[in-house]
Amino acid sequence: MAFSVKQLQELKKDVDPRHLRSREVNGRELTYIEGWHAMAEANRIFGYDGWNRETVDSKCVLSRENRGSSHVTVYTAKVRITVRAKDQTIIREGHGTGEGRGSSLGEAHDFGLKAAETDATKRALATFGKPFGLGLYGGLTTALRQKTPAANVAEAPPEAPIAPVALPPDDTTPIPRPSRYYGRPQDVVARDRRQATPQHDSVTGPDTPLAPAQGEPLAPSPGKIDKSVLTIGAPRRLRDKGHLRFVASHPCLICGRQPADAHHIQFAQPRAIGLKVSDEFTVPLCRLHHRELHQAGNEKAWWEKRNMRPLETAEHLWKESRAKLFPAVGGGS
Repeated sequence: MAFSVKQLQELKKDVDPRHLRSREVNGRELTYIEGWHAMAEANRIFGYDGWNRETVDSKCVLSRENRGSSHVTVYTAKVRITVRAKDQTIIREGHGTGEGRGSSLGEAHDFGLKAAETDATKRALATFGKPFGLGLYGGLTTALRQKTPAANVAEAPPEAPIAPVALPPDDTTPIPRPSRYYGRPQDVVARDRRQATPQHDSVTGPDTPLAPAQGEPLAPSPGKIDKSVLTIGAPRRLRDKGHLRFVASHPCLICGRQPADAHHIQFAQPRAIGLKVSDEFTVPLCRLHHRELHQAGNEKAWWEKRNMRPLETAEHLWKESRAKLFPAVGGGS
């Protein structure tokens, strides 16, 4: 064994709950450790001169100006970690993505590259053990948080407030799309919003889904035209955040990793400018395979190469989520 007994003991310890951070992505809460803490743990366990980090590859996959006032960039990076233990050298690698935003293009590129390198570094270090966040992938987040007694939290002295500093994001976050009202006259925007605002009674709230009739799909939002019933109809594109969260709760179809993203199957419906396919044509993919699929170009060939039929899986998930949201529908009396 290359590592010493003390190092092995440290690599088996869970992350201190005080160093856990969480954020919400696509309706799901993700728990992670910050990049500086992962590198500090590497210095503590391996020694300041016992390991090193090397960026093997980095690529800018997106760069654009956001509404004329800020810039957005997205980077991917591959990082190699080398650890010297006794007379052996251990090498691990990790891939990561990062988003950068800044008032200037140079600042956005700087933040995006740093975020991607940090994300890749954490994924490479996680292969060594629990102190680097490996336990967070196994559903141990709740158990780790419960390890800190409430009494200890109450007795801890209050920390002085820290002024916010413009640091790069620790991990990749989704890029918001511009509003459909952007650039339109204010009076037209106000009129359209009044027409599109649904009226809700005291029983159902604005986020309460309405059960469709048996065998019928969800009705379109009030104030919008259902183009699928026109003489020259257009494909119906349903939007259901609850179904997207349901799909994302499943493991990746390719490798079984979690957490996963709800990927929209692009060839399920005809392409439309600025519109994704209906939410019913979604399957779970981990971040690694989700990015690989988008970079492949030909999605149908990508699935055929793996001998998989994503449309059948999407149909099964859609029926399953409908049964969970509307248990009375389809059951019959």
